[in-house]
Amino acid sequence: MEESSGKTTKKHPWFWSSAVASIVLRLVLIVYFPNTLNFSSRPEVSTPITSLRRLAEGYWLKQSSMSPYAGSMYHGSPLLLSILGPLTGDRGEGQSHLLCGLAFVIADFITAILIRAIGQLLQVADIQSLKSLGASKFSKTSENFPAGDIAALVYLWNPLTIITCLGYSTSPIENLMIVLSLYGACRRLVPLAAFGLVMASHLSLYPVILIIPLVLLIGSGLDTPPRKLFLQPNHGDGYKKTNFSWRRVVLFFLWASVWALYVLVLCSISLKEYSGLGEMFKRYFFAEVFDFFRDFFLIVFHINILFMVLPLAIRLHHRPCFLAFVYIAISSILKSYPSVGDSALYLGLLGLFVNALADMQFSFFLFSGYLGTLLLSPVMHNLWIWRGTGNANFYFATAMAYACFQIILVVESVSSMLNHDRALKKGATPVAKKIQ
Repeated sequence: MEESSGKTTKKHPWFWSSAVASIVLRLVLIVYFPNTLNFSSRPEVSTPITSLRRLAEGYWLKQSSMSPYAGSMYHGSPLLLSILGPLTGDRGEGQSHLLCGLAFVIADFITAILIRAIGQLLQVADIQSLKSLGASKFSKTSENFPAGDIAALVYLWNPLTIITCLGYSTSPIENLMIVLSLYGACRRLVPLAAFGLVMASHLSLYPVILIIPLVLLIGSGLDTPPRKLFLQPNHGDGYKKTNFSWRRVVLFFLWASVWALYVLVLCSISLKEYSGLGEMFKRYFFAEVFDFFRDFFLIVFHINILFMVLPLAIRLHHRPCFLAFVYIAISSILKSYPSVGDSALYLGLLGLFVNALADMQFSFFLFSGYLGTLLLSPVMHNLWIWRGTGNANFYFATAMAYACFQIILVVESVSSMLNHDRALKKGATPVAKKIQ
């Protein structure tokens, strides 16, 4: 693994220069254009759950010996309030934004490095599996394109990621926790994977569905085509199938329970002088629905995504990392308060599968659609809210078009991955087919 990673880094030295350039660009925009861009006021960038302004309001209430959830402004995590809150208090707005912006830049950079590491692990496992299957032509293609470097740079240079960082949204922290859980599962570091999942679910709730691909990664290992088979030499007399490690899965749930209990204890300590955990849960769910017909909207908003979890897990169980990408993309579409930060994460993870999805259809159509809707969204919002020459339907139509393009991307990526697996199965050597 280290030799392959070193070879990839040496062969493509442009990665670090490009990564540093993306960080420098963020810092320049944060330092010299803090108020000119004003992305923090955009509803596509900063939501009631991820808004730094609301977090600053919650911290001010806490410093004033009041509950941070008083006034229906703050709906986020008490832990996030304790970590980022001090950066927003007792300072000027410019200095507080600069400090928080630096924190988000660091979070983006660490996320990109973890994505790169995941890509390198996937690439090594993919090449070894393809060689074992006898699909040499596919393995050569996989060796030529460093998927980890591409995915990391796609994440760093994605305009959506940059806008999220400049919009002072807390989405980079959530994205970091999601990728941290995937990295821990890929490395089969059970405590790290459990910590990332618990923290990501605590911040946003929706990442809890990633428990299925994480269990598959921890129990079986990395994605391998065309099925979840690890062809390993068995004393020179054929090959054997690697067993599913239930022991690691049980440890994962134990560690997740420990981390969840630890997080709840910290939240309880943070809120003991103002309110209890009950108010924290109440305020979070209140932000997700209207006050009337609460039960109905809770079911519609939150349980809808669960109908897709099991069918996708059955069909893509042999590629848990790709399954995690699909889950993240679907939750980004269906969550009640989506933002461009959610899309930035799954678009970055899409680069991990650049070799397998090379033949994906409608790529230019999807690129044009994403670009067009992202440019139209602020225009329609301006016509509706500020100029009064449009109405809510203009903005709503743009949001619907954006959701449709996201759905097409998910459908086409899944279809291309399945077609890629079929091509691998046809291209495998007769010996490999006999082993399967």
